[in-house]
Amino acid sequence: MVLTSSTLYWVLFIGIALLSWIVSASLKSKFAKYSKIPLPSGLTGRDVAERMLHENGIFDVKVTSTPGQLTDHYNPATKTVNLSEPVYMTNSIAAAAVAAHECGHAVQHAKAYAPLQLRSMLVPVVSFSSNIMTWILLAGMLMIRTFPTLLFIGIILFACTTLFSFITLPVEINASRRALAWLRSTGITNSQTQGMAESALRSAAYTYVVAALGSLATLLYYIMIFVGGRRN
Repeated sequence: MVLTSSTLYWVLFIGIALLSWIVSASLKSKFAKYSKIPLPSGLTGRDVAERMLHENGIFDVKVTSTPGQLTDHYNPATKTVNLSEPVYMTNSIAAAAVAAHECGHAVQHAKAYAPLQLRSMLVPVVSFSSNIMTWILLAGMLMIRTFPTLLFIGIILFACTTLFSFITLPVEINASRRALAWLRSTGITNSQTQGMAESALRSAAYTYVVAALGSLATLLYYIMIFVGGRRN
C-alpha cells in the first residue's frame, strides 16, 4: 500500500496531535502535583527568581507577575522575568522550578548564549512570516500549476518558523539545566525534591520537542505538495 502525501500528512498529524495531548496532560498533571509540595525554605517563586538573578550578578532584570497559568516567560527586550500568578506568589517545588527556569533565560541573555541570540534575531522574521504565510500557502496550493513560485515562497516562510522551533529546543533545555544546577547547588532543593523539579521541567521541555516535530511534519507536507505539483 502506497501512501499519498495527503494521507501521510494526516497520519503524521494525528500521531503528533495525540502525542501533544499526552505530553500536555502529563505536564498539567505534574505541575498540579508538585504545586502542592512546599519548599522547606518557604521561598515563593518570586523569591527564588530574585535570588537566582542576584547570585548570578544580574541586577537589571525585574521579576513581575503576569495573569494566567503556564504563562511564564523571560522577555529579553524589557529585561523582565514574567511569572504567572500561581508561580509568583506560591511556595512549591513547581513554582521554584519554573521561576529558576525563566531566570535561566536571563542568565543566557547576560552571558550572550549563542542559541538565544540567534532565536532573538529570528523573532521579527518569524513574526512577519506568521502574519502572511497561511494566505500565501493557501494561494500557492490553489495556483500550484500556474504559479508554483508562490507556494515555494510560502514554504520558505514556513521553514523560518520550523527553524525557530528547533533553535528553541537547546535554549529551553539549557535554561532548565542552569536552573536545576543552581537549585541543587544552593540547597533550595534536596535529594528528594530535586528529582521532582527535574521531572516537571522535563515534561515542559517535551512540549517544545513535539511542537518542533509537528512543524517539521507540516513543512515536509508542503514540500511534497510542491514537488508533486511540479511533476504533474
